[in-house]
Amino acid sequence: MTTNTKIKLRPLADRILVKRKENEEKNIGGIILPDSAQSKQDVGIVKAIGPGKRDKDGNFIEMSVAENDHIMWDKYGGQEVTIDGETFIILKLDDVIAIVD
Repeated sequence: MTTNTKIKLRPLADRILVKRKENEEKNIGGIILPDSAQSKQDVGIVKAIGPGKRDKDGNFIEMSVAENDHIMWDKYGGQEVTIDGETFIILKLDDVIAIVD
């Protein structure tokens, strides 16, 4: 489900708000799988980013991801949150393992 509403959550420090990509409902043989049998993908689209961490001098360290990047993250990383009926993941930048092109 895609909406055009502005997200009402702004991540802090080096945190990232991610919308998980939807899983396929069918496997290769065409069998429809129930939600309980599907494993969640750890791949999603960055919807918002925080300003970054500060170094010892108080300067912001630039974030290495940007909004609309497709990313992969650690299996047990992040915190699920629901905003206006949509589920998102809040991750620390350290939990991101790759940007998917």
